[in-house]
Amino acid sequence: MATVLVVDDSSFMRMRCVSTVKELGYDTVEAGDGAEAIQTYKDQKPAAVLMDITMPGTDGLQALKEIMAFDGNARVAMVTAMGQQSMVMEAMKSGAKDFVVKPFEPDRVKAALTKLLA
Repeated sequence: MATVLVVDDSSFMRMRCVSTVKELGYDTVEAGDGAEAIQTYKDQKPAAVLMDITMPGTDGLQALKEIMAFDGNARVAMVTAMGQQSMVMEAMKSGAKDFVVKPFEPDRVKAALTKLLA
């Protein structure tokens, strides 16, 4: 089964997302910030990434750009709060394939993973 990297600085949101991803039948690895996400991506080479945009230190946009520079075929969906349209647009231009708005519904996470892993 495919492995999904879940990246969020909020342990609660990360736990919720991991639970949803596991219920869909995927394996998971986790990262608590952008810098950890970059290193985990390089070490684990997951099939897909669900990454929060807003995080302290290395944010999701910077991590996305570094992951895409490392692997131009990376499959990343950004997880965003309402009202972050400009950041979502920047992420899509930088290589993100999809986005999920918080608070997310399990069906939306499933749709994003289906799109990423198609």
